[in-house]
This record gives sequence, C-alpha cells and structure tokens, in this order.
Amino acid sequence: MNNYKIIQGDCIKLLSSKKKFQEVDLTFLDPPFNQDKEYNLWNDKLPENEYWRLMKDVCRGVFEITSNGGAIYFMQREKNAEFVLQCLRETGWLLQNLIIWKKKSSAVPCSNKFGKHYQIIGFATKGQKPKVFNRLRISPPLPKNYKYERENGVYLTDIWDDIRELTSGYFAGNEAIRKKNGERFHKQQSPITLLLRIILSSTEVGDIVFDPFAGTGTTLVVAEQLKRKSIGIEIDKNNVEGLKDRLERMSQSDDIMKYYKEYIYTKNLKEIWGVDSAPFTIKKREELSLFKL
Repeated sequence: MNNYKIIQGDCIKLLSSKKKFQEVDLTFLDPPFNQDKEYNLWNDKLPENEYWRLMKDVCRGVFEITSNGGAIYFMQREKNAEFVLQCLRETGWLLQNLIIWKKKSSAVPCSNKFGKHYQIIGFATKGQKPKVFNRLRISPPLPKNYKYERENGVYLTDIWDDIRELTSGYFAGNEAIRKKNGERFHKQQSPITLLLRIILSSTEVGDIVFDPFAGTGTTLVVAEQLKRKSIGIEIDKNNVEGLKDRLERMSQSDDIMKYYKEYIYTKNLKEIWGVDSAPFTIKKREELSLFKL
C-alpha cells in the first residue's frame, strides 16, 4: 500500500474551502515565483500585491492543518525574503531560520548591483518549539589550510552550499525528468538532495509531509522512501500523470540511498532514515575519505 496521496486541483481554493484535510507535520512550499515563467494553468505574472495575498492565503491554510510544533519550509527568490517573512509572521508561523541555499552554478549577473547566487528558504514552526528537529551532521570538504580532518563531521547550519540545483539543459543531469524528445518535463524541478535534507531534519518515520505545489513530485518521492506519508496537490493534469508515473516507477536517479553516507555522523541516523540496518559503517579512520561529500 502506498503512503502517498495525490490531489489534482488548485491548492489555494482547496485550502481556503471547507474541505477536511488530514493534519500534516511538515510542508514544503515551493510556489511559482511570479517571474513570468510559462505554466499551463497558472498566471506567473500577477500584480505583486495579488501574488503575495495568494501566498498569504496558502500559508494561513497550511497553518490551520499543521500539527502543533509542525514545520513549514517556504522557498523563494532572494529578493522576496521580506515578503516571505511577512507572510509567515502574519499567518501565525514562528520563524526558526532563514536558510540560504547557495547555488553551485554561476551567479546571475547584474549591471548595477551584486550578482545573484542564492535562494532563501524560510523555516518556521507552528508554536515556539519544533515538534521534531533532527540535528543532522555532515562532513563537507575541509577549507584550505585546515590541518586536521574532522573526526565526527559538523552540525548542519543555515547556509546550504553543498546541494546542486537542477540547472537547465545538459547540466541538469540524469535526475531531471525529460520528455521523449529530450526536453525537460518541468524546468523548476527541485533536487532530491534538497527535499531529503528538509524531510530528515523535521520529521520522523510515519509523519505526514505536504506539498501544495507538488510539480514533479520530488517531495512525495523522497517521503515515500523515508517511510513518511505524503500529500501532494497539483493543478496541472499533465504534471499529475507524470508525478504518478515517477512514483510508480522509481528510477535509479531518485534513489536516496546513495546519499546516506553524507549523513553518516548523524546520531540515530538509522532510525531517522527508516532503515532496518545501516548500509554504511565506519571502521577505520583511514576509511573516512569514502564518506566525504
């Protein structure tokens, strides 16, 4: 039996209706950014005040169906940080971190200001304290001139510079879903590694993860493998069909186990991940090179 549920429809209308939603523990909110991108059933060039009114409606609707202490991760363009914070604050959420997702591709050049090289993710909770927060440890490459290797990795911070975005064209790699003619199915596809980090951080096995703009279904794909339940809403019928196919025919590119070693220093990783036995162990100090990012 699958642990996921896919709803075709407009999340804004559904969340503001009297429809009874199951209580959720974590929401990944990655809406269209109002950049005049081409979507089949979404106007991505709304007046700013209308767009942010809609985003506030979504944040309020999600807040109402979230369990006490549950979390939201609201992703947006760097220039919209103040609006994200306002949306969260005015709909009841308490900000925990403003995460900087530093891109690994080239910065977007600007003629009269610094180039743009990151997106923001507002991490907030329903209530003062998160119900679940797993302190993940990673082992990034040592900075230059560091003399000694880290023995147990480092705790994750609010700067994420080790996750590669799925850039357009060839550089999107095998993870990007493509049509038969080779074109990208969805140019705004989120990477598996991003959702893996978010879901590992803020849920336990059996919790419910929600994505109101499900798109290509990365949230549901990761949640399913981590033994979390998930609910996704997607307005575009073509995306829904593609999402279902992706979940039913999980590809090697979507397999999260290849990233297990990146979190090997995390306490209780086996329980957090939802595996019966750890697929990787570290026996000798000289073997640590196998587990670097």
